Amino acid sequence: QVQLVESGGGLVQAGGSLRLSCAGSGSIFSINAMGWYRQAPGKRRELVAVIASDRSTNYADSVKGRFTISRENAKNTVYLQMNSLKPEDTAVYYCSLGTSISSNPRYWGQGTQVTVSS
Repeated sequence: QVQLVESGGGLVQAGGSLRLSCAGSGSIFSINAMGWYRQAPGKRRELVAVIASDRSTNYADSVKGRFTISRENAKNTVYLQMNSLKPEDTAVYYCSLGTSISSNPRYWGQGTQVTVSS
């Protein structure tokens, strides 16, 4: 059984920063890609960023240059540093685990709310 525990969400003013963390545990030896998705009210869940065990990454165009994804393989932990936040970044952010950065995730965290006020 795979478990993902997220932390770091909250309320921040536009232009501010937040850092999300997600620690994975359980039978994740086959998992390569760790990442973050988000879902705003009334919208579909979308990719934010994903990182493979070799540190290759993929970012949504809307966050390039503002967000940085990183990971600690030894701790099965992935981070998302979010800078220059905008109100349109407001969403529930979900940690994900998958077999590659080009495939759909197999496991999801419970989600953490990020709210950016204008």
